[in-house]
Parts: sequence; structure tokens; C-alpha cells
Amino acid sequence: LVLVLTAGMASSPPAVADQAQARSLFKAMTDYIGAQQSIAFDYDATLEVVTKDRQKLQLASSGTVSLARPDKIRTTRSGGFVDMETVFDGKTLTLFGKNKNVYTRVEVPGSLDNLVNELQKKYDRPLPAADLFLTHAYDEITADVTDVKDLGSGVVGGVECDYFAFRAKDVDWQIWVTQGAKPRPCRYVITSTKITDGPQYSVQLRNWKTGGDVPAVDFTFKPPAGARQISLDELKTMKNMGELPSHFIVGGQ
Repeated sequence: LVLVLTAGMASSPPAVADQAQARSLFKAMTDYIGAQQSIAFDYDATLEVVTKDRQKLQLASSGTVSLARPDKIRTTRSGGFVDMETVFDGKTLTLFGKNKNVYTRVEVPGSLDNLVNELQKKYDRPLPAADLFLTHAYDEITADVTDVKDLGSGVVGGVECDYFAFRAKDVDWQIWVTQGAKPRPCRYVITSTKITDGPQYSVQLRNWKTGGDVPAVDFTFKPPAGARQISLDELKTMKNMGELPSHFIVGGQ
């Protein structure tokens, strides 16, 4: 078996390294996604952390995303320790912790692009694969890319995809994009190259719907019975409401 595998590897063609082709296909995907006024999908995400003993641990979660351009989105994220919902109606952002039945509201008027930046930089609540859905996603994502590889194809969730790898200043990232006239991201993996042992964040997107196929969504948050409104500062200090479970202790670096 080893001899057969070795022979197969020796006769396999090298990975395609056509940067122009990879960039063109990736841009076609971002252009297609950017042109969709309504989008809905489900996702499975994995956040990898490295312990002080250099053991890699992966925190898995799943959720849904529904968005309506230019300024509405509703997302959910459920893991073993957190059950969160994020709702934005174009003016107000609501973060709802279902597992604790508490919520907080913040005024963030503007577009989805503005919301994505505010969530990531100001509130430390990044949306899954959010940079893929920016208005100018291609320019934003590839701004500091130094190397691009077209690695042929792969199969994600039973769907054949084009497979690309990009290198940037602080991260490496890989993306699998469906082939055909409606290119969509199927899998997105980001590796933090400036952190020891290169922990990764990966998200797999499935059950895509666009346009008229997107179910009607209410982007107005209605607090359920007994829900308590709290301040954003209080939300940040509550256990099991962030990216890490309460028994994980963040180190000095």
C-alpha cells in the first residue's frame, strides 16, 4: 500500500500556482455575493486555541445567518457553553444571551459594512466569515496579500469547489469556492501565523439561499418573557457569553 501511494504521489501533477486565475475566481465569488441583496445560510465553526503546554484545543459551534442589504442582519451561534443571537435593524444592535435570558442594545446606525467593523474592533464580537460579505470584500480581504496559490479543487459537503490559499502579513487563509455561475464560499480557514503554533479559525457554510429563496426574516428584536436588559459592560463580564468558556483562562500573550 505504501508503494502504491508513493507511486501515486510521484505521478500527481504539482499544485497549480496561477495567481491571476485564483484572484479572478475569488473576485468572481466576492462580486456575486456582493450583488445578492438577501442571503441566508447555516454554518459550523471551529475556534482553535493553544494551551501553555502547546496542546491544541478546538471549540465547536454552529449557527445561522440571514442578511438583507444594506443594513440588516440576524445571526445565531450555539456551542457547548454559549447560545447567542445578534440582531441589527439598521440602527440598533442587540446582543441576546439565550442561555442567560439577558440582552443589551447599542446604537450603531449605518450599513452592514460599518456594523462588521464596529463588532470586530470595538465590541470584540466578530460575525462568522463577515469579511466575505463586505461591499468591497475583494479589496478589503486581499489588501495585504503577498502570495496566492490555486490548488485545484476539493469537495466540501459533497460539493466540488475551487481551492485557493492566500498569504498575508499576519495570517494565512484558505477558501473553497463552489464552481459554476453562482460561486459561493463553502469553507474558510484562517491561520494566525504570528502566534506560536498557528491556531486556526475555520467556518463551513451550508444550506445557502439567496434572493427570493430566503425565508422572510424579522430583523426587529422582541425580548422574550422574563428577559433582562443589561449594559454592554455587564455582558462582557458575564461568564459563558464570549468566545471562550468560563473555565478557559487567557494567558499573558
